[in-house]
Amino acid sequence: MDTTQLKKKALTINRELKRLHPDAVIALQFKNHWELLVSVILSAQCTDKKVNEVTAKLFKKYKTLQSYVTANPKEFEQDIYQTGFYRAKTRNILRAAKMIKEKFGGKIPNTMREILELPGVARKTANVVLGNAHNVVEGIAVDTHVKRLTRLFGLTRHHDPVKIEQDLMALLPQKEWFGFTYRIIDYGRAHCTARCKHVSCPLHKYIA
Repeated sequence: MDTTQLKKKALTINRELKRLHPDAVIALQFKNHWELLVSVILSAQCTDKKVNEVTAKLFKKYKTLQSYVTANPKEFEQDIYQTGFYRAKTRNILRAAKMIKEKFGGKIPNTMREILELPGVARKTANVVLGNAHNVVEGIAVDTHVKRLTRLFGLTRHHDPVKIEQDLMALLPQKEWFGFTYRIIDYGRAHCTARCKHVSCPLHKYIA
């Protein structure tokens, strides 16, 4: 399939996803930009449902950025234990809190270059936070659902999230980048899980 055909296919799939999931938004629950960043870091290799269960208690205990700056790492590890990889996540979150306070004046950076300086932040996390916190769209967040389904549809052949993101950015207009992530995530959860046989998937005809 040449590039023109692939672009047409991507636009068609995106249009169908809009029809199926017109109100798709981020599933993580947060009250401010810092809590958003914490939630996204915690969501690595963890379901959004579990993250929301953990942060419901976490955000009541740690109410300000300063409370993370002064948090006891061992205690914090136990607070987020259920999300997995808790040592690395604790290290990244607490270091990020200090950097945001000291370097960014207590505010979450609003550029890709600056936000990527934060510990634990790669492009997926950066895209999610920039889009939801600042309405800044510089790319497409590639999580496990996006990776699995875009490969299934033949929109990319890559396994590396950065290369997948580049492929998708080339196929879709920028105005669609932000919403595409959440529509395809909702589609994966509602219709086409990892163990799906694709018999009754609404978009099964687009499977490559």
